[in-house]
Amino acid sequence: MFRVGLGHDTHRLIAQVPLVIGGIRIEHDRGPDAHSDGDVLLHAVTDALLGATGMGDIGEWFPDTDPQHAGADSSVLLSQVVAEVHSRGWEVINADCIVFAQKPKLSPYKQAMAQRVAELLEIPADRVNVKAKTGEKVGPIGREEAIAAEVVALLQSRAE
Repeated sequence: MFRVGLGHDTHRLIAQVPLVIGGIRIEHDRGPDAHSDGDVLLHAVTDALLGATGMGDIGEWFPDTDPQHAGADSSVLLSQVVAEVHSRGWEVINADCIVFAQKPKLSPYKQAMAQRVAELLEIPADRVNVKAKTGEKVGPIGREEAIAAEVVALLQSRAE
């Protein structure tokens, strides 16, 4: 049996905050306004896995009202979800990811992001693709007010 999950995350950008996308630190003058580290890509991957397995969403697992998640490293959160996905008999087959940001330009970081996501998902790097899109200067992403990510993940039952 196969299942598909769709994940999405958006964060407003603010000054004096580090920007981490896909577990990779990116030099930029702004970062996400978030309870955790605000890694939009890892949050979207987490939501895709939770959706595919019918386990809710990232807000249920790691609520922004819980002080223990303040400043949390999103790679740790994703690793917890991956462990639960595996314990329920599922294996991640692949992930197709899009990060939406007007700036900074993400092309130089895409391969490192894909590699890190693959490590966290415990799959070969060639099963993760990361695309970067701008907002074409339209809307909150185009005006450099926000950053977003979308991910589609395919899972297969280990019992198959």
